[in-house]
Amino acid sequence: MFMPERASLIALVAAFATAAAFAQESPGLGMPISAADLAAWDISIEPDGTGLPPGSGTARQGSGIYTAKCLACHGQDGSGQPNDRLAGGHGTLQDADPVKTVGSYWPYATTIFDYIRRAMPFTEPQSLRADEVYALTAYLLQLNGIIGMDDVMDAATLPQVEMPNRGNFLMAYPALPE
Repeated sequence: MFMPERASLIALVAAFATAAAFAQESPGLGMPISAADLAAWDISIEPDGTGLPPGSGTARQGSGIYTAKCLACHGQDGSGQPNDRLAGGHGTLQDADPVKTVGSYWPYATTIFDYIRRAMPFTEPQSLRADEVYALTAYLLQLNGIIGMDDVMDAATLPQVEMPNRGNFLMAYPALPE
């Protein structure tokens, strides 16, 4: 019995030694990120509006920005083609072929802001100023009949927008009791 236990112990020590050697080696790729570089990408917006920057915009202002920067990919009035449809689709989520748009599917208006700011326009992500993102968000909300043309969207008003499908989402990770 002594020999198998000793062999197991030797194998275990060898495995730890090998793992330690590999852990110290590195392919030498990349470099540490600076706090300033990280801050440029730390732009997440929470559903409650936490993280929204200063600024404001209306659908009327967003209309011209949409024409200049979004129309080619998302079509007239958010109708889609060649990329995703952004408006319409209300009442289709129970259909065999639901139309999932900003107005019919998305649960939070703040998510629209976050996505536009982070990823649009596709060819120049993060190139829009906060006022432009608020205006585009307002325009999409207006196209979907959620707000009016001159309603101002900003850090205070945007989180208050009630999206039509908000009540149909369940939190994957609900808050734990304290």
